[in-house]
Amino acid sequence: MENKSLNVSFNLTLDPFVLLPGGKYPIFFLGLLIFLFCLFCNLTMLVLITVERNLHQPMYFILFSLPLNDLIGISALLPKVLSDIVTESSTVYYPLCVLQGFLLHMYGGGVLFILAAMAFDRYIAICKPLRYNTIMTPYTLIIIIALVWGLDFLLIISLFSIQVRLPRCQNSIPNVFCDNSSLLKLSCANTSINNIFGLFITAVMQFISVSVQMYSYIQILIACVVSRRSEAKSKAINTCIAQLVIFLMFETVGTFTILSYRFTNVSLNLQKITGMLIFIIPPVLNPIVYCLKTKEIRNTLIKVFKQKVSIM
Repeated sequence: MENKSLNVSFNLTLDPFVLLPGGKYPIFFLGLLIFLFCLFCNLTMLVLITVERNLHQPMYFILFSLPLNDLIGISALLPKVLSDIVTESSTVYYPLCVLQGFLLHMYGGGVLFILAAMAFDRYIAICKPLRYNTIMTPYTLIIIIALVWGLDFLLIISLFSIQVRLPRCQNSIPNVFCDNSSLLKLSCANTSINNIFGLFITAVMQFISVSVQMYSYIQILIACVVSRRSEAKSKAINTCIAQLVIFLMFETVGTFTILSYRFTNVSLNLQKITGMLIFIIPPVLNPIVYCLKTKEIRNTLIKVFKQKVSIM
């Protein structure tokens, strides 16, 4: 045990993709294109919400956190992976590995809490429309957004604080990126408590998010059934469908990723790719879903585009 500990370095080795000769540049440019497209879409959403006054509403102030969180997730993953592919490097500094894992887990928890906050906002808007402005005050918004990021931060920091204290006797990360489970494999100690605590944190996040969303959407559905106005029903569906699509997409990709690690006949390259999907697909598709399904954002984007074209 002591000899192993003496050989432990702060430079860790990642398990790289096994690529065909001449395959690294096409994969690099494809990944770079995806990353730049994601940056453009999410930054566009952030700028629209910041600049356009018609989007200065509680719903969009909460929505602001979603593209911000998506940028954190994809930026923590893709630049490092693409850099390793093109340089054929597979090393990472241990503190940076921990930071990457922390940010990726923050992203995952952030999606769940942000969608829960957005569902609550829609519940107030549709089920209590006359009290919406008195409930969703700037002070309430600050509390909601602080809860989203604060709770996410506290849960993930508690997860990583008990992980970094473990003694290390390995220098190899069995993946192309760092996460909590990969970092635990560096330890020479019993990690059963860490694994149980990790499952507990995941369960708490899922329970809070799913409970808030289920309650909100059930109440919205009841309000739609009771309401005699078809206009109200249409509004409820249009404002909620984007959030439901994003939530189902996130959960589906996450489930698919977990299942891919359970099948031994799946190639290592495919397992690595599916492990990355949850950090790539939602950040790329979320702004597209919102632009297509949210009338106000879509119309604002078209208006800004026409203004730019007319100036040119």
